Amino acid sequence: MVRSDNDQYSHINNSIYYHLFDSIVNTYLIENCGLRPNKSPLIGLVVSSFCQFFAPLSFPQVLELGLRVNKLGTSSVTYEVGVFEEGRETAAAVGGYTHVFVDSESRKSTAMCEETKAGLGKIFADRSRAKL
Repeated sequence: MVRSDNDQYSHINNSIYYHLFDSIVNTYLIENCGLRPNKSPLIGLVVSSFCQFFAPLSFPQVLELGLRVNKLGTSSVTYEVGVFEEGRETAAAVGGYTHVFVDSESRKSTAMCEETKAGLGKIFADRSRAKL
């Protein structure tokens, strides 16, 4: 974060939370699910997003993020991200979004490949309900 990420009330601007969500999800997809930006035959499109705020955060606080999967379907996944002030156990914000995986050219919904699904399954909140 940088000072310009704060809004006029010295809180992190709401849009920055979505940048954080996007960064942690895409880093996980690249490192654990075989996603190769601009080369993968499937891409995830965001179809819904959310964020709930519980406590203000601002620069220069250091943040920690936690990622999990709340729903894992055949072609879609819902992520949840906890945003914490470093060293705190209570989230200052919780948000995330739903990806629908589509063919990168036709943009038609397509089942996730096994590598992607297996990687997401590792952080699925309720593994007993995963459609792996």
